Amino acid sequence: MLDFDGFMGYTQRIGFLPKYMNINGVGSMTIESIHYKRPILKKGYTDRLLDIDLSNNSISIRDITPVMRRMFVGGRGYCLKLVFDGTNATTRYDSEDNVLAFAGGPFCGESGFAGTGKFIVGAISPLTNTFCDSNVGGYFFPLVKQAGFDAISITGRSDKDVIIFIDGEQGIVRIMDAPETETSLFEAESLVEQWKGDGKPSSVAFVTAGIGGENTFFGCVNSVYYDVRRKRCRAKQAGRGGLGTVMRAKGLWGIVVKYDMSKGNSNKPVDRARVREAGKKIRNIIRTVDPKSMRLSKQGTTSLLDMMNSNQLLPVRNYQYGSDEREKEVSGAIFENKVFEQKYPDGCFVGCTLSCTKGCEKYTLKTGPLAGETVAVDGPEYETAATITNLDIFDIDCMLEYAWYCDEYGMDTISTGVVMSFLFEAYERGLLTKEDTEGMELKWDSPETVLTLLHQMAKGAPGFPTEAGRGLRHMKYWVAKRIAAKNGHPAERILKDLEQFGMECKGLEFSMYITKESLAQQGGYGFALKGPQHDESWLIGIDQLNNELPTFEKKAEALRWFPLFRTWFNIVGLCKLPWIDVRHPDAAKTDDPSKNLPTIQECYLELVNATFGTQKTLEDLLNESERCYILHKLFNLRQGFGTRAHDAIPLRAMAPVFINEFKSRKKYYEKYIQDVIKIETASMSDEAMLAALQDFRIKQYEELTDKVYEAKGFDQNSIPFDETLERLGMKEQVYSDIVRSARDRVKGDSGFIKEN
Repeated sequence: MLDFDGFMGYTQRIGFLPKYMNINGVGSMTIESIHYKRPILKKGYTDRLLDIDLSNNSISIRDITPVMRRMFVGGRGYCLKLVFDGTNATTRYDSEDNVLAFAGGPFCGESGFAGTGKFIVGAISPLTNTFCDSNVGGYFFPLVKQAGFDAISITGRSDKDVIIFIDGEQGIVRIMDAPETETSLFEAESLVEQWKGDGKPSSVAFVTAGIGGENTFFGCVNSVYYDVRRKRCRAKQAGRGGLGTVMRAKGLWGIVVKYDMSKGNSNKPVDRARVREAGKKIRNIIRTVDPKSMRLSKQGTTSLLDMMNSNQLLPVRNYQYGSDEREKEVSGAIFENKVFEQKYPDGCFVGCTLSCTKGCEKYTLKTGPLAGETVAVDGPEYETAATITNLDIFDIDCMLEYAWYCDEYGMDTISTGVVMSFLFEAYERGLLTKEDTEGMELKWDSPETVLTLLHQMAKGAPGFPTEAGRGLRHMKYWVAKRIAAKNGHPAERILKDLEQFGMECKGLEFSMYITKESLAQQGGYGFALKGPQHDESWLIGIDQLNNELPTFEKKAEALRWFPLFRTWFNIVGLCKLPWIDVRHPDAAKTDDPSKNLPTIQECYLELVNATFGTQKTLEDLLNESERCYILHKLFNLRQGFGTRAHDAIPLRAMAPVFINEFKSRKKYYEKYIQDVIKIETASMSDEAMLAALQDFRIKQYEELTDKVYEAKGFDQNSIPFDETLERLGMKEQVYSDIVRSARDRVKGDSGFIKEN
């Protein structure tokens, strides 16, 4: 067992719960409270916003206007609008005026359809200094909506840790002292038991952030709910962008909601029977297709490990390589047969038969403050498992340990691991020494090293671990400055070298796909408004695996269409997986199979029109989504980002950076240079071939950039045309002023991206 100094206090406090949980199951130390009348939920909306200012402990309830609902729909759209309106260009993640917003959508909580537990958390991010949102599943927001609210807005900053308690049954909202525990997941059942009072454990759900959110810039938000079949609490994570860090900066331990859904769990659609018929259709598609394709219902997203590895897409050693023969030791089949408990269906909300929320019921922790404790691990998801392969580790125990502690600490598994992989490579290449890392040897294929650094980052150990906790963009500058101090070379020149393999864009660390051979996915990461996160534009499957985007024109069109439709899921409260990962059997008969139009027509449009009593088309949905998409673009521009320079991606996302990467696939690249670039390689050295490949790939990306901006209605600096705003009904002066200011600013833009 590893010994980690400084954790004794944490260990002693584990499980120490509030002494004052004694009034109807709620803590008696109430700071402020209001009574409210629960509104009637109709057509998926309550049209109510819960607004809380933690600086003065004020609680208010506002109506959401018909204009806001029409323009921004819900979910991500509501979060964007709330944060945009409540902040300005000088707002930072820890500013009192930063808005931490939570919103579901009109279909969030619809029990008659698959994938409806999703909601969005959004705020100005500590990593990107502009709006970032993350989607997450579970019972939290379905309960919030039934309790009466379509969105929650948190501003201000408390001088002590507090919780917000929404009691939808009694019609009371309280601000209360937080539980006296530093754990966010361990013994969560004890908290639920006390909060439920005389009710059912399933009537309580909560969101919380752990100590990792307090000590790093990539804290996540845990969405915790009680699984009645497994008889324990489970957690899903809003992982990206440091939203748990924002939560902790506000002094907010968590938000608890209590409501017994058996007393009324309907979204009150216009035509309930039609909604249920649409739900039946999508469940039948899932039941027919998933067992023969991705097996998400058995393997969860770990099924992607085999698929990515066999197609050179699984990140290994900081994205240097795309496959490894050791992957067979951590395959989806092993997770299915030896790790995941298959006894119960695993949907993260009622009604979803995809059941991809897998878990390991018994795992004994080997490191850290809870070493020796047996816990249940939710997941790991593909992204978490691939984070570990990216550290050159192919060990299921390490994946489980890392996944559980990241969740417990409230740290994004992706950002945490990508920061580490960059530092490990910098150490391997002699750019960092033990003097820089304060004696720690950063070794590939070393679970002990990874877990030691994880625990140190979580507790905010001074020096190197704390610096690493500020994110990859910060660490590129930190490493460059230390090298410059040693050799006297300009830090900016060193930084350009580090940027070639520092896998971040816009301040956000890359999610876990090798994009060297997928130009469409390069654009999917580079043009993503929040940074390189696949939820906005996951095109690698249809581009590289299925070859369904063979031309620049098809890639550009996909990079316009898919971000819009994927954004639609985030504004209405739906999971994308039943659409994008379970392709309708008839999709192959259409002109564009990758869009899975039969499922959209038969299931999603039916859900929309049966709920609202409308006759909306796919084009209507895309227009609603585009309005939210453009607001996010304008947000980035207002904060001083969002132009072409900020869509640049690291060289490693486009091509091999170093000769070892090139040689690992030399035959493939030599043939590529001959067949695609049309250069005869017989007399070329490996170094010359690598340079030619890099030059070609960079030019390809720039050409794609031009075509995508044209398709999106942007100028060549990535600024929307006036006509684009007018077409979407976004004529407000504030939007026009942002565009004009961005055009003026870009004239003097050097293209050099400064540290956030």
